[in-house]
Amino acid sequence: MNSVAPFLVFFLGAVLVAMTRGRVRAAVLLAIPLVGAFNLFTIADAAVGNVAVFDYTLTYLRVDRLSMLFGYLFHLAAFIGIVYSLHLRDTTQHVTGTLYAGSALGAVFAGDLITLFVFWELLAVTSVFLILARRTERARAAAMRYLVIQVLSGVILLAGVLIRLHQTGSIAFDFIGLDGLGSWLIFLAFGIKCAFPLLHNWLTDSYPEATPTGTVFLCAFTTKVAVYALARGFPGTEILVYIGAAMTMFPIFYAVLENDLRKVLGYSMINQLGFMVTGIGIGTALAINGAVSHAFNDVVFKGLLFMSMGAVLHMTGRIKASELGGLYKSMPITATCCLVGAASISAFPLFSGFVSKSMVMVAALEEGYPVVWLFLLFASAGVMEHAGIKIPFFSFFSHDSGIRTREPPLNMLVAMILAAVICVFIGSYPWVLYDFLPFPVDYEPYTMAHVLTQTQLLMFAILAFVTLKLTGLYPPELPSVNIDSEWFYRRLLPRAVKLFKAVLAPLDLGVRRAALGFVNYLIAAVFRRAGPDGVLARSPLAGGMVVWVLVLLALYLLLNFL
Repeated sequence: MNSVAPFLVFFLGAVLVAMTRGRVRAAVLLAIPLVGAFNLFTIADAAVGNVAVFDYTLTYLRVDRLSMLFGYLFHLAAFIGIVYSLHLRDTTQHVTGTLYAGSALGAVFAGDLITLFVFWELLAVTSVFLILARRTERARAAAMRYLVIQVLSGVILLAGVLIRLHQTGSIAFDFIGLDGLGSWLIFLAFGIKCAFPLLHNWLTDSYPEATPTGTVFLCAFTTKVAVYALARGFPGTEILVYIGAAMTMFPIFYAVLENDLRKVLGYSMINQLGFMVTGIGIGTALAINGAVSHAFNDVVFKGLLFMSMGAVLHMTGRIKASELGGLYKSMPITATCCLVGAASISAFPLFSGFVSKSMVMVAALEEGYPVVWLFLLFASAGVMEHAGIKIPFFSFFSHDSGIRTREPPLNMLVAMILAAVICVFIGSYPWVLYDFLPFPVDYEPYTMAHVLTQTQLLMFAILAFVTLKLTGLYPPELPSVNIDSEWFYRRLLPRAVKLFKAVLAPLDLGVRRAALGFVNYLIAAVFRRAGPDGVLARSPLAGGMVVWVLVLLALYLLLNFL
């Protein structure tokens, strides 16, 4: 094998990034994903790289069509993210961002569960610095919550791997299925990183608190590694169909109410992950192709939306919908790129989302899930409302907030334009992407029925938004913080602990006082008997005690002699 494991290029590159400065560092950063992509291109089909550790053979490189698709995707995402961050002089973000991308590559090319676990935890450790780098108290608190949940996911994964090893004697990372405690634990670990319902709050809590550039990296890797892991280990697992349908639905309502536009995109990410999870659960070739192609497209168009909002935050210092508006006058290029991202995530014809999302929906109908198809249809209209309309409308249009600024640095514009071009290119020529999918593609997205159905749906969503806005029924953008199921551990749990302490405090005080009183009583009693005026301190009695000790000793010696 003439090439090296893809993650090594990024890990070695991170060392060079830490050792360089200025334009040399920028050149090194740009070279890392380019050299990595060339290295990936030279890797032979079905290549395998193994290393022996104790009694086990660990596979750090396993190449097939599924891993190669995500490999190319992560190199593309890393390149766009690096271009977007070139204006920074923050060594921590550059180094950890590179290590984070390398960890994601290590995970998707891992051929065994132990190797997967190692990179699974490296993803958590490296990515948390992209949140901490914002250096605010809110970011620090969110980063700690993020790290706890991500490490917990790794601990659950390791427990599942060890149980499965005990049951089957194998650590191979292939199809797992739900056939025992070990597989259920692995499934749960994947679900945490994939933001399953009730396990999703780490995403909407931490991503909005990361730096503008850090969020672009975060949206590309962690959840997509989880999608890959589900596609590898649990294709055709029916429970995923219903979990995915729920994921497409519930974020819509929270996104409508949310004022922080990056948090809106966090909920939108969960919505799009739902389509991928549903496709993996259906498990047919069409559904799997739809899921992984939508993961590819989501990295690009969701990254584009996060980049546009990051540019707004970078230039204005604001990201609340209630504080923005009218920025198209000062940032026309950023606004145009945001509109391309909005059209792509909404699945407008000729944009990337249209050619992948429809594959999952068609597969749902073909495999007998009409109710799930209706949920996906409703979710498609919902994402048009909150990501396709709300994001560009409240940030760049709506009322004039009076903010006058300028376009972000050139490198940020270049990254956004590159992502926008990719969105349009894939939407117009989807067969380029289809050639990289795991299974041969026998699907035509641009049929009259598909185009008309999607166009009607989008027009209905736009009409609904306009009607609600004009009638005053659309929820106002209030300067507030919304939380959902995280209320249980961010609000209920602290209050329960406080109440528990309040109830037990009197009892605890009483027990402490009783114990202290008993100890004081013992000390006083001993002092009365052994103190200077005590009975044991009187000399006659002490002398008598010495005599009795001598008598007993003599008696013992006499008995022992006899």
